[in-house]
Amino acid sequence: MAVLCKPAIEVPEYIITNEETLELAQRLHGDHPQIDLVLRLIEHTGVQKRHLIQPIDKVLQHPGFDARSITYEKHTKARVPAVVRRALDEAELEPQQIDLIIYVSCTGFMMPPPTAWLIGKMGFRPETRQLPIAQLGCAAGGAAVNRAHDFCTAYPDANVLVVACEFCSLCYQPTDLGVGSLLSNGLFGDGIAAVVLRGKGGTGVRLERNGSFIIPDTEDWISYAVRSTGFHFQLDKRVPGTMEPLAPALNAVAEDYQWNASKLDFYIIHAGGPRILDDLSRFLDVPPEAFRFSRATLTEYGNIASAVVLDALGRMFDEASALDGHRGLMAGFGPGITAEISLGTWTTNSES
Repeated sequence: MAVLCKPAIEVPEYIITNEETLELAQRLHGDHPQIDLVLRLIEHTGVQKRHLIQPIDKVLQHPGFDARSITYEKHTKARVPAVVRRALDEAELEPQQIDLIIYVSCTGFMMPPPTAWLIGKMGFRPETRQLPIAQLGCAAGGAAVNRAHDFCTAYPDANVLVVACEFCSLCYQPTDLGVGSLLSNGLFGDGIAAVVLRGKGGTGVRLERNGSFIIPDTEDWISYAVRSTGFHFQLDKRVPGTMEPLAPALNAVAEDYQWNASKLDFYIIHAGGPRILDDLSRFLDVPPEAFRFSRATLTEYGNIASAVVLDALGRMFDEASALDGHRGLMAGFGPGITAEISLGTWTTNSES
C-alpha cells in the first residue's frame, strides 16, 4: 500500500501581520459602507500573519494580468525546485524514481505546465507522467493526494510527486470591494508544498481509501471571474456553513471502510477559516484539539489554498505523536463545493 511521506513546505520571506492587514483595510477602505463588518471578519479569521512573494506595496499594485503571469512563472521557477528536492529527500528517493508528477495551482497559469520544466530542470526521466490540476482551488491538495493514491493502486511499484504552488497574493484585485473579496484579502497567503507518495517503503500515512463529494447547486459559491485583469475571486457568504452537508460525506467514506470518522487518531483538514474547523469539529463530534495542525497552519500562514493540507500533514510529522496503526482522515475543500477525502494509517518504515 502506498505511503504518503513527510511533506516539504516553504513560505516566502515577506510577512504581513493581522494587525497590519487591519490597518491597511481601514486606510484603503475606510469609507466602505460595511467596513466595520469587514474589519470584524478579518480580525476573527484566526490568522496572525501571512507570507507573500513580494512586499505589500508591490502586492497592492496591479501591473496587468500579463505582468502578473510573468511574476508567477519567475517565482515558480525560483522557488519550487528546492521544495521538491526536500520532499524527495524526505522520501529517500531520487528524481529518476518518480513515475508521475501532479502539480496543482489555482493562482497562476503556465503552458507547458511547470511539470515539463521540472522534468528537464531536475533530472526526472523523460517518461515521467504529468498531471497538472488548475481548477480545483483549495480542494486540489486533497485531490492530488487522491489521484496519486489511485495511480499507485494501478501501479503498485510506482512513486508519485505532488507539488502545490500557490501565490494567492497575485490574485489581489484593487477594484473588488465586496465583503467576500475584502475578507479574502485578509485571509489568503502564499506558500509551496511538495510530498512524495511511495508505492513501496517509507514512513508516513499509508493510504487506505479515498472519495469525493460535491454539494449540488453550489458551483457559484466559490469561483473565479476570469477577466482581462486576471482572476477575480468570488466568495459567497454561505460558504462557512458548508460543513453541515459535508460532514456526512466524510462519515460515509469512513463507514464504507468500516471506520468511524468520529473516533480516529488524527485529522488533516483544509483550514479555509475558523468556522470551517469549528463546525466540522461539531458535526463530526470530535474535540477542537483534533484539528490543531490545521489551526496552526491558519494561524501562522493564513489560507494557503491547495497547500494547506500538506502543511498540516507536515505539522503532524513534526509533532511526532502518531504511532504505528493510528488511523486518520484527510480532507480538502474547495469550489464546487467539493470535498476530497482520504483515509490512512500511520506506518513506520513500511516495506510493503
